[in-house]
Amino acid sequence: MWHNNKTVSRTYSTAGSKNCWAIVSGISGWKKIKPQTDDGVSNVFTALNAARAGGKRVDVYIVSDKIERVVMR
Repeated sequence: MWHNNKTVSRTYSTAGSKNCWAIVSGISGWKKIKPQTDDGVSNVFTALNAARAGGKRVDVYIVSDKIERVVMR
C-alpha cells in the first residue's frame, strides 16, 4: 500500500547486511526496509536519508509492514 506525502523523521542501520530501518510520519513504529538485495536496501535507505536531510517529502510503498519502495517528491 502506498503512503503518500510523508516525512522521514528518523533512520537507523547496523553493520549487518540488509538491516536498515526508518520512521515515517503517520505510520506507527520503525519500518524495516524489505531485504531483497543488498543494493535494493541501500538504494531505498539512501533515498530516505536524502529526504530526511533535505526536508523533502516521500511516498513509501509498504508490504507486510516493510518498506519496499520510495519516491522522493
